[in-house]
Amino acid sequence: MSLLLVGLVCVGLAIVIAVATVGVEVKARHQVDQVLSTVRKTGVAAPRAKVSLSDSFGRRVFAPATLALTALARRLSGADVATRTQARLDLAGNPGGWDVGRILACKGLGLIAGLGLLVLMFGHTKLFNAILFGGGLAAAGFFLPDILLKNVGLKRQERIQRTLPDSLDMLTISVEAGLAFDAALSQVAVNAPGPVGAEFARVLQEMRIGRGRGDAFRSLQTRTTVPEFRSFVAAIVQADAFGIPIANVLRSQSKEMRLKRRQRAEEQAQKVPLKIMFPVVLCIFPALFVVVLGPGVIGVFNAFHH
Repeated sequence: MSLLLVGLVCVGLAIVIAVATVGVEVKARHQVDQVLSTVRKTGVAAPRAKVSLSDSFGRRVFAPATLALTALARRLSGADVATRTQARLDLAGNPGGWDVGRILACKGLGLIAGLGLLVLMFGHTKLFNAILFGGGLAAAGFFLPDILLKNVGLKRQERIQRTLPDSLDMLTISVEAGLAFDAALSQVAVNAPGPVGAEFARVLQEMRIGRGRGDAFRSLQTRTTVPEFRSFVAAIVQADAFGIPIANVLRSQSKEMRLKRRQRAEEQAQKVPLKIMFPVVLCIFPALFVVVLGPGVIGVFNAFHH
């Protein structure tokens, strides 16, 4: 098993280095073709990036390898993969250090690692098993970044659903205390922990750079899948468009959010008896039967053997 893991790592590194080398060569040829095309058209050589051996190893090897892996994932995922991945990133809150290119590179790397394991397994096991196991790992490596990103997004939306009523109460109290709506949003963005405050902070940033309030809140509506949050955003957009007092809208929305939170809590409480039935039947009852019936069974067994 240790030799198999070492071989897998070696094959993966070899594939990455090979892809990086091919990417550098393809990029260099593309640059040469661009230069020759420019010379033929204008007679003036176009500026091109110089490749120096003094550059870091990451820039000379890993950067082209990342571009090659990203291009591979784009070809296999469809033309709209960047849009779909960015939508998932927005639902997940755009985690720091992660962007569309990095996720696509991870998908390509997972696919190549699975294929490398498939090549390594040839000669050590049956062909069908190698193809089944290696192909499964390649598919799992390709789709694993999407699954993890979707999981992060679902957890974040659950946090939004839990903390939304308290944030709306704070927003309603701030507006009724005399603050303007933008100032109340700023108070919620600063004092409300969690993703709701982060989303309100992003809305304020978009409004500060010149975007309209309605457009900023419509953009917020596309970054959440929580029905209560989407209905709240729709109510704010309509109130802003028709000149309805924001305080009345916030008061009704806050009351509705508290009611829905209580209904969700009651629904979860009603599911508890059904959820605990299986652990009771499978775990507690067998142990209880052993304790209650065990001595009697042992006594009957001893009586028949005497």
